[in-house]
Amino acid sequence: MAKAEISWKRVTEDGEKLQVYVQHVSREWRFFHRGKRFDTWQPVAEPPLEDWLELLDAVRRLVTRRRYQPSDEEHLRRRIREKFPEAGL
Repeated sequence: MAKAEISWKRVTEDGEKLQVYVQHVSREWRFFHRGKRFDTWQPVAEPPLEDWLELLDAVRRLVTRRRYQPSDEEHLRRRIREKFPEAGL
């Protein structure tokens, strides 16, 4: 069962609007996206750095509201550093 869901909207390089949401299941983050409201959510195998950074920003805000622990934020930072060493976090 998912612990929490975080979602946002972004625009791709092609100018297409995209809705993204992420589920936190145990220690894993699962990314999904869809184009429009009634489209089905499609799992994203390799989300881009932009989505990971947006997720990190959301988790930081939720830590201050006590919905996540600071250890969750640190685990996410480590995960981003592993996947994208050039990010410089």
